[in-house]
Amino acid sequence: MRAKISPKPFGKPPAPRPKTRHIAIRPAVFYLGFAGLLATNVLTLVGLLMAPDLARLFTSENETVLAAYEDRVSQLRLEVDRLQSRHYAQAGDINLQLQELAQTQEVLVEQHQYVRQLVDKAAALGIATASLSGPEMSAEASRAPLLTGSITSGGSASADVAAAAASITAMMNDSRLALAALSEQATSKTDEIMGTLAGIGIRPKLPTFDDSAEGGPLLPPVDGLDSPSLVDDANSVAEALERFRAARDAADLAPIHKPLTAATRVSSIFGNRKDPFTGRLAFHSGIDFAAPRGSNVLSAGHGRVSFVGQISGYGNVVEVTHGNGLITRYAHLSAFLITEGATVDAGTPLARVGSTGRSTGPHLHFEIRRSDTAVDPTRYLNAGRILTKILAT
Repeated sequence: MRAKISPKPFGKPPAPRPKTRHIAIRPAVFYLGFAGLLATNVLTLVGLLMAPDLARLFTSENETVLAAYEDRVSQLRLEVDRLQSRHYAQAGDINLQLQELAQTQEVLVEQHQYVRQLVDKAAALGIATASLSGPEMSAEASRAPLLTGSITSGGSASADVAAAAASITAMMNDSRLALAALSEQATSKTDEIMGTLAGIGIRPKLPTFDDSAEGGPLLPPVDGLDSPSLVDDANSVAEALERFRAARDAADLAPIHKPLTAATRVSSIFGNRKDPFTGRLAFHSGIDFAAPRGSNVLSAGHGRVSFVGQISGYGNVVEVTHGNGLITRYAHLSAFLITEGATVDAGTPLARVGSTGRSTGPHLHFEIRRSDTAVDPTRYLNAGRILTKILAT
């Protein structure tokens, strides 16, 4: 049988729950409020949109901001374009300078070759000048900057321009120094030769050049074509070399060379002397060189053999007619080595030393006649020694 449980003597009875009061909203009221709120919002939005002042305010604000932004973008674009244009302009200027330098260099290389030809021509004429550095060095120094094409780096471009300009300047200096040396040497030697020849009455005509021979249509000047040129200087040197050639040829043609190769003694000079046969004062029309019998007698200069035979008092004689009215006579010969009418140069063997005619022993009687009048051969032989030194230096 289950025991009966009695309530706890010390427990409290549970508190009663409060009663909750529910408020009920009718659907008609809810929908009416929602419709009112919606209508209010719609009316407010329509009011804003329809208000001209507010609409203009908002529109002006947006346009101001947009215009400011577009202005800033335009400024940035202009700045970029300006920087690019300046960069291209600088690069273009540098490239243009390099192209102009390259063209100038090509012209100078050709002119430099012309100068080289003049140096070689001067050397062939016996004019020694300082060595001329070749154009290869200058061309090599500037080949890299001139052949790199367009330049984009400002620093390297400036170095390229400087290197090319220095190369061209070096070429110009080399060429001008060589031309100055050639001109000075040729002119100086020409003057010395002409002065020496004038002292013995020989005045050869030197070539003249008409520097005024110019022409062409009259055209306006063109900018940028005033490039440095060596042509005028080189042409002047070429003319100086031609004058020197003419003076040297005149010296070669003149009868100014000793008619014997061996060192011989002068046994009788030109002028009045004691005659070896009569013992009285008499005029001697030449110079006597004591030499061994059979020694070669040489022509004193270029000319034509105009006489081979005998002349009273002279014995066997050879005469050579030269320019400027000069005739050389070689007397007392033992044998002839040339025929009449032959053309001879200085040093051509003519005959052999002898003692024919009015002679006391083997010797050569050397005589120079101008317009059939005997003149002192010593002056001509001295001039020959001077000219030999001039042409040898």
